[in-house]
Amino acid sequence: MAWKNGLQRGPLTARCAHLCVDMQNLFGPGSEWETPWMQRVLPRVVELAGAYPDRTVFTRFIPAQRPQDAPGMWREYYERWSSVTQDMLPAGMLDLLEPLQRFAPPATVIDKMVYSPWLHPALDDHLYSRGIDTLVISGAETDVCVLAAVLGAVDRGYRVVVATDAICSGTDKTHDALLTLYNERFGQQIETASADEILRAWH
Repeated sequence: MAWKNGLQRGPLTARCAHLCVDMQNLFGPGSEWETPWMQRVLPRVVELAGAYPDRTVFTRFIPAQRPQDAPGMWREYYERWSSVTQDMLPAGMLDLLEPLQRFAPPATVIDKMVYSPWLHPALDDHLYSRGIDTLVISGAETDVCVLAAVLGAVDRGYRVVVATDAICSGTDKTHDALLTLYNERFGQQIETASADEILRAWH
């Protein structure tokens, strides 16, 4: 499917940061939550993080320690997925994918226990303190945690650029549906562009 890609609002500046969502072993090869495309988009994510590692923020999804620790419907969720609670996960599963680990530091790592990275003040505080007004967003999954990150950034008034070849999902159908949604319903607030176009425009 073709989208109206492009940076409609011109170049990216020193007030731009890269928000990379949940590119972790938890969603990598061999995990029960493996995202099949993750390895395919990983080189594009590495390029974005490597361009300005000091302006990159990695989020990590941290599951509940055990199902009974989770609130509300999350408890039922982790009763279904008890194998990915912290008590059951093998060591290292919450870490960033290995090619990304070398960027942190200077990149910042912010942990979250829900889909959205915005419910904890750490991300807002970090970006505000650095005068960031634009976010390039990459990561996993297009239709879950990336979606929550994108809409939260829109609500906060950031210029939002989704890197179309640096996000991934478990299904083509919902991945395509989200990119269509961004272009057709959020075109005033969300731009979609390839990693190459983003890097050419980021000074």
